[in-house]
Amino acid sequence: MQNHQEHYDDVMCGIGALGDHIPGTIKSFFSLHHAALADGALPKSTKELLALAIAISVRCGGCITCHVKDALTAGATPEQVYETIGVAILMGGGPSAVYGNEARKAVEAFSAVPA
Repeated sequence: MQNHQEHYDDVMCGIGALGDHIPGTIKSFFSLHHAALADGALPKSTKELLALAIAISVRCGGCITCHVKDALTAGATPEQVYETIGVAILMGGGPSAVYGNEARKAVEAFSAVPA
């Protein structure tokens, strides 16, 4: 697998490239993404952790990479990400443990890179 920053960039560029073919859908998706994850009653970092738990449970590798990076960027600590992985394993069982390990690798990769 490529490194986590390359994976993040690939996912984001790939979704952007879909916009060449389905611009309305992708524009709407990004509008929803920004609105759903904006600070509100829950801070953005908490919302990113929720999205990460769901990404682990539904086994979306690209989503895991993106939400780990975005959670850390929004101010979540590595420890908060690890606890989120634990909740995802509770809800998703063994497969979530495997994908939780992918999230752990992303935490280590993105925590080592200065923002």
